Amino acid sequence: MRIHVADHPLVAHKLSTLRDERTDSPTFRRLADELVTLLAYEATRDVRTEPVDITTPVTATTGVRLTHPRPLVVPILRAGLGMLEGMTRLLPTAEVGFLGMIRDEDTLQPSTYATRIPGDLSGRQVYVLDPMLATGGTLVAAINELISRGADDVTAICLLAAPEGVGLMERELSGTPVTVVTAAVDERLNEAGFIVPGLGDAGDRMYGTAG
Repeated sequence: MRIHVADHPLVAHKLSTLRDERTDSPTFRRLADELVTLLAYEATRDVRTEPVDITTPVTATTGVRLTHPRPLVVPILRAGLGMLEGMTRLLPTAEVGFLGMIRDEDTLQPSTYATRIPGDLSGRQVYVLDPMLATGGTLVAAINELISRGADDVTAICLLAAPEGVGLMERELSGTPVTVVTAAVDERLNEAGFIVPGLGDAGDRMYGTAG
């Protein structure tokens, strides 16, 4: 497993505003969207392309285009949904699948309640969207589901990560071609499983506490 922390002043600036408890939900959603696009730029450096012949207004030349099958973007519901537009803005030809997962507040263990993903992911690059890599259990479960369907090139895009979550992924996904792209790796998890200093519950801050 490989982890890439996006070291850029604009990433740090937007992340700082996301962390601020005074940032309201509309502003939080907008900034998360912008931050995801910056992270997606880093995450797609190795997106697969092939040469294509084109003609400019001046002459014929060779360019590149994305290969087939098209990349698959998989937001983990619900908070990952707030990252989808920022990702597809940069990668508009990608297909989109969905994983609905929830973490038990007592055991911190994830369970899946909805799946909308192609049965065969062989040969496809998959980008998973999950705002917080906290304990790591949800992301490990999601990636294992993708691998079970044949995925062999998975990149997870997270706004924030905790050392504990990174460590779990390194142990559980050892030898698996997985990359994590994040804006920062924070200090630790607290007793409730929240990232410290973190930014709180990303889903609640995007959409409120309904449900």
